[in-house]
Amino acid sequence: MRRRDLLGAGMALPLASSALAAPAPALPRGIRRLSPKLDAILDANAPVEILGGGYQWSEGPVWVPRGGGMLLFSDVPANRMWRWRRDKGFDLFLEPSGLVGPIPKSIREAGSNGLALDGRGRLLIADSGSRVVARLDFATKRKTTVVDRFEGKRFNSPNDVICASDGALYFTDPPYGLAGEGESPLRELDFCGVYRLGADGRLEVLDRSLSRPNGIALSPDEGTLYVAVSDPKGPVLVAYTLDARGMPTAKRVLVDFAADVAAGLPGLPDGMKVAAEGHLFASGPGGMHVLSAEGERLGLIQSGDVISNCTIGEGGAALYMSSNHAIARVSLKPRG
Repeated sequence: MRRRDLLGAGMALPLASSALAAPAPALPRGIRRLSPKLDAILDANAPVEILGGGYQWSEGPVWVPRGGGMLLFSDVPANRMWRWRRDKGFDLFLEPSGLVGPIPKSIREAGSNGLALDGRGRLLIADSGSRVVARLDFATKRKTTVVDRFEGKRFNSPNDVICASDGALYFTDPPYGLAGEGESPLRELDFCGVYRLGADGRLEVLDRSLSRPNGIALSPDEGTLYVAVSDPKGPVLVAYTLDARGMPTAKRVLVDFAADVAAGLPGLPDGMKVAAEGHLFASGPGGMHVLSAEGERLGLIQSGDVISNCTIGEGGAALYMSSNHAIARVSLKPRG
């Protein structure tokens, strides 16, 4: 999402490299237990580890099981994708991760953003800078465009993507990657959409009413689609009931974060992941919220900084979080 907005709910930092940015005010690091139900998910006394840092704005982490397991994530303003492996640490995986060539002033965030795997284990990229949803071949690191337009008009700047079991892709398209965002002269669409791209190539807009659709996730049974709205005037997590075709039949607000924003907690609804058991890890004001499928707040994970997104890795044993300039990790309890 837009870094200035995420921080701006509780503080403001310049859009600059981490080496030049002013130190952020100290925020808590730890886990708050809000319900006994949290105990089945993680230990409230578990440490929140900082694995490394120095990134401009980390985003879109995805766990890739291949090769012994690795974490990939985007540094969106830097136009880079990084890799972390337990035995080798961090290294640069892909540069540029988004837009190739000179970056025009009309593009605000040139890099990749949300990452996901498709059913064949290939990497999907919400490419903010190129304004497309792309697919990466791991062997060659070549990107191919999956979709770049709706009804002949270019997307704003795709932000996050998820793949369903039937091969359909769901993704969000706010204007965060464009300089001027909603006022950018590059905009060809007059709305910020939530889309479904079927395995047959049919592209459908599911919702064009959201001001700033951002993170996106599916429930384990794929009967519910979750979308975060990162608008400080309406910071909510929306849930859509899906039919057998994967199309929405109903829409409701699962969690309203307005009171959290009003209280000055830093952050806005952003990226999220759904565990196999159905509970959600959703970034928002104050940190990473652990939510039941019904929207009950079970706990809050705090990394010491704002959190943009997360992924579940190591076969469900760990939650990895992109946290401003850093990457954080917390252990999860075994399933069952």
